[in-house]
Amino acid sequence: MPPLRTALLQSSGRPGHVDENIKVLDEAARRAADSGARLLVCPELFLTGYAMGADVPRLAEPADGPSARAVAGIAARHGLAVLYGYPERAGEQIFNAAQLLGPDGAALANYRKTHLFGCFEQEWFTPGEQTVVQAELDGVRVGIMICYDVEFPENVRSHALAGTDLLLVPTAQMHPFQFVAESVVPVRAFESQLYVAYVNRTGPEGEFEFVGLSCLAGPDGTVRTRAGRGEELVIGEVDPEFLSASRAANPYLNDRRPGLYGSLV
Repeated sequence: MPPLRTALLQSSGRPGHVDENIKVLDEAARRAADSGARLLVCPELFLTGYAMGADVPRLAEPADGPSARAVAGIAARHGLAVLYGYPERAGEQIFNAAQLLGPDGAALANYRKTHLFGCFEQEWFTPGEQTVVQAELDGVRVGIMICYDVEFPENVRSHALAGTDLLLVPTAQMHPFQFVAESVVPVRAFESQLYVAYVNRTGPEGEFEFVGLSCLAGPDGTVRTRAGRGEELVIGEVDPEFLSASRAANPYLNDRRPGLYGSLV
């Protein structure tokens, strides 16, 4: 099975301007497709911006809303899958969500952030209740979570036990927590034997300062590609053959003794 070439869009776009962010995504998709990528991953709440404050209800859309249709057109036009973050309206509730659309524009998976970070998120969003959300892309089992979710090892391990090969983590990681991008994410990839694509916002936005440092970490704990602190599109490869060999050499999942861990939950 050939590697899945994956593009990470490190950008904050234009917060509050959905149409402009869709244009940024379209251009990134063109560049990613030209590089041979089959998947483009955007940051948390990319379509709207993160520091929305009281604009959350105004900017929220259904999973099949106009922005979803616009992104589906981008995916189909450039022939690659796209994962994008957005505020999802479902009835009276609003979720911090990320949706994966296939290379034909079809909806493959929609994930709602389960662990909300800080007062802003807890005020405006409802936490999701489904930890493991997956889809198949070019023979790779792709899982989704958002930002703070990856900092809970139980979350990532749940994905590993469910067979996730590549974990997509759109994020809005801010100063002074850059150690998560630098250290925690590669460790998560190693201890659960999967690839992790961690894709961040960058620069100042409202009261936040996003640190960039997006990366694709492999199951051996090494970073395959890493962005700096500014706007950037970086490309890496998810190699199923390497993943299989790494899992055989590092049998954490097989050597677990679940009966000893009951007190954890």
